[in-house]
Amino acid sequence: MPIATVNPANGETLKTYQAMGAEEIERRLQLAEATFRTYRATPFAERARLTHRAADLLDAAADDIARVMTTEMGKPVGQARAEAAKCAKAMRWYADHAESLLADEEPAESDVKDSGAARVRVRYRPLGPVLAVMPWNFPLWQVVRFAAPALMAGNVGLLKHASNVPQTALFLEDLFHQAGFPEGVFQTLLIGSGPVEEILRDERIRAATLTGSEPAGRAVASVCGDMVKKTVLELGGSDPYVVMPSADLDRAADVAVTARVQNNGQSCIAAKRFIVHTDVYDAFAEKFVAGMRALTVGDPLEESTDVGPLATEQGRADLEELVDDARRSGASVLCGGERPDLPGWYYAPTVLAGIDREMRIHREEAFGPVATLYRAGDLDEAVLIANDSPFGLSSNVWTRDEAEIDRFVHDLEAGAVYVNGMTASHPAFPFGGVKRSGYGRELSGHGIREFCNITTVWHGA
Repeated sequence: MPIATVNPANGETLKTYQAMGAEEIERRLQLAEATFRTYRATPFAERARLTHRAADLLDAAADDIARVMTTEMGKPVGQARAEAAKCAKAMRWYADHAESLLADEEPAESDVKDSGAARVRVRYRPLGPVLAVMPWNFPLWQVVRFAAPALMAGNVGLLKHASNVPQTALFLEDLFHQAGFPEGVFQTLLIGSGPVEEILRDERIRAATLTGSEPAGRAVASVCGDMVKKTVLELGGSDPYVVMPSADLDRAADVAVTARVQNNGQSCIAAKRFIVHTDVYDAFAEKFVAGMRALTVGDPLEESTDVGPLATEQGRADLEELVDDARRSGASVLCGGERPDLPGWYYAPTVLAGIDREMRIHREEAFGPVATLYRAGDLDEAVLIANDSPFGLSSNVWTRDEAEIDRFVHDLEAGAVYVNGMTASHPAFPFGGVKRSGYGRELSGHGIREFCNITTVWHGA
């Protein structure tokens, strides 16, 4: 993929960039290593001041960068503005909480005495330069949720962003620079995928984080495993959305539409598999399909648009393959299932029913506005269907029955369970998955400690 801004609403190439060569990559690696030696000693108060400044600058630039994101990857512009605001919120949260999250810890006095020590402390120290390999679907948020905690912990970051969002990638580097961070604390590498392995193998890179596809995660984890380097992976998701008889069906159906088509359906934590108890299946399906049909598909720069184009032409082709495979295998198309008569890479909001385990869409992630409906005879079957996936990122459960809630929380194989609500990330709560959705956690105290050297300091009597 060339490093270029290609407007997915019409396929027009707006800007093309030359990839950095080996000499420039080396210069930036040297700078990152040199900067880390001094930046790691920067007091928390100074890091917080700079991070608050970056948040203020992002707020001021929100309208402009929102239009850039929309033009680069197609999300509705209102959602793009909300993404910018969310990033500023996360920056401020880490600026205000990092010092306490990374404060020294002291074990129980009895354990200290038992070890023969006069004092024992656990300290959190930064690791060094971290390479972030990030996707296009949330081109600001995916980066900031890594960068805010990593930089507040005293690390420095190098960003290899998706090749179709180069303007957003360069904006991020400029944002941290304009906020006053020392040169080299955050750098964007305008490169394709080719140089990534060599960068990961460089001894100056101490760790890596990736949000993206399962194949990309496997590649990064394999190299870092060979080099014995820490990684955090947030990969695909095929989140279940379970609706039980006691649920508020009107609310569950309304939220289901948003949960499926947020970001044009291109979200790892979007609900994708809708598992509905047979007693309320027909009523829910009618409401859900009506909501999907009512969505406005069109120009993402128009404020009234609910669903814009998919980010890439290949992404739409991949989604079409999944829908066509399901249709050939007997699935019913309750709405959508086709391209709208629009320029660009649009796909109609779609609901499929009659899904079985042999269909590709049952096992693979549908990255676009396509929902699958399942009928469950009872709670046990609902749990079975929900867990019958290689992914385990998040999950959604709609029920007013406390016993059912306890069962779902206990048995669902996912990094989060959202009860009577839609999955959403928040800086204070850990985010990540299990199974092929990856490992490690972002956000909260867990996220900031992922790229820290957790050091035991033992003092003799």
